[in-house]
Amino acid sequence: MKRAVNRRRTRPAVALLTAAVALLATGCGIRGTSVPVDAGAAPSRASCEAPEPDRAAEGTGRVRVRIYLPCGSRVLSLSRSMRLPKEQPPPEPVQIARALLEQLRQPPTAAETAAGFSTAVEDWVQVSGPASDDPDRALRLNRPPEELQSMALAQIVCTFGESTAADEHHRVVLGGPESDRDPLKRYTCTEEMRRHPEIAVNSGVLVS
Repeated sequence: MKRAVNRRRTRPAVALLTAAVALLATGCGIRGTSVPVDAGAAPSRASCEAPEPDRAAEGTGRVRVRIYLPCGSRVLSLSRSMRLPKEQPPPEPVQIARALLEQLRQPPTAAETAAGFSTAVEDWVQVSGPASDDPDRALRLNRPPEELQSMALAQIVCTFGESTAADEHHRVVLGGPESDRDPLKRYTCTEEMRRHPEIAVNSGVLVS
């Protein structure tokens, strides 16, 4: 009999405790859920603010250029000092493209790394001028553009697009190494590409 009485006394106590916990959760604005909640990725500590240009790197024969590097999930522009080829008349588009590609292959500076910048363009990536039947400003990579990492291709398209390697509309014509097998495609660095570099590999338009 004593055990039965104790059980009857315990049940109301448990019910009151459960109700109190539920009331406390409601008062705190907590809503129960049976599914996990995705709060999103943790915020990045990278500032993604382009560091001030290194004035000490400037000198005779060097010019300021804008290149694009990844920071977080985007590609952003920053300024660097670059030495241009000394040929006269002014360098050909392919010479400009090679000099810019060299900048993209270099590891970011300490200041760029601290701000969160990196590069996806690997050392093996090379660029050459147009084949015999190509348009004058066509550029050919040593692999078809769609075989590059999308982030790397976005860097190349956006960097070349702000130089004389592009046409007057800032469009870049790229192809692979074999002119008879790798058709040329025209790429444009859009705001969407800068925000979503993953679209770069599918953004080329065939050059007729």
